[in-house]
Amino acid sequence: MSKTGYFTHRDCSKHEMGPGHPECPERLDAIADHLLVTGVADVLAHYEAPEAALADIERAHDHGHVAALRGMSERLRQEQQAGGPDYARIDPDTALNAHTWQAALRAAGAALAATDAVIAGEIDNAFCAVRPPGHHACRDKAMGFCFFNNIAVAARHAMQRHQMQRVAVVDFDVHHGNGTEDILAGDPRALMVGIFQHPLYPYSGVQSPAPNMLNLPVPAYTRGMAIRELIERLWLPRLEAFQPEMIFVSAGFDGHREDDMGQLGLSEPDYAWITRHIKDIAHRHARGRIVSCLEGGYAMGPLARSVAAHLRVLADI
Repeated sequence: MSKTGYFTHRDCSKHEMGPGHPECPERLDAIADHLLVTGVADVLAHYEAPEAALADIERAHDHGHVAALRGMSERLRQEQQAGGPDYARIDPDTALNAHTWQAALRAAGAALAATDAVIAGEIDNAFCAVRPPGHHACRDKAMGFCFFNNIAVAARHAMQRHQMQRVAVVDFDVHHGNGTEDILAGDPRALMVGIFQHPLYPYSGVQSPAPNMLNLPVPAYTRGMAIRELIERLWLPRLEAFQPEMIFVSAGFDGHREDDMGQLGLSEPDYAWITRHIKDIAHRHARGRIVSCLEGGYAMGPLARSVAAHLRVLADI
């Protein structure tokens, strides 16, 4: 059995973007409840996510972006004390509330702490049950429900703080991880492989990606077996050749066939299959070191079951 860390924090549930928004606090509740009922929670090593240091976040993001988000958050709190609005909007889908800054620091902090714990050998691998998600956050802007790019912050930390020379990012969210690509493109120490529905928000990932990016856009209604075949034929040989020292996973479960955010046909066995192959590569080349962070997944039941399937493989249960 692998020792799997589970990183989260109650602050991550205080961020919300308005009634009816799909990226809601109930996502974390659904995951936690399902893991408790199924007994998966009992075999995990539980950690409270710390706040990320701004210097660590700025390994992946421009100082101006970080300062702007902090300033928006402070202004919003001041305005609320005077009876002002509940939210500060960044785009039609993305907004801050009074707790977003703190939640974003905890989400990035979870990824950083998990990275440190895995590299130290304290745990074998880790899953960060955090929000806001991160993979759309670019070097200099927030978008698509994302403020800081948790996975990119952690990957940069592994390369710069821990001097890793080969770090892989695997992204299986239904949407292209444009922010992660923006931050890591052209860095020979990083390899990113992603599979996503196209065309779909953010309508990117198909035009001349950098040599260290392997993007697999697939059409709507692509089923699990077809995605498995693409991964076997294209992802796995590239990851094997790269021989990563550590693997980071943008674990989005909105490609599930019951999730209306996209139109892919994945199911829990597909997520388990993908995780098993990631884990096999990590064992061969990276001493088993994996840090996975929650991205999408908006249908509560499928999300919770898919996370459990992912964790069962990570923890060998």
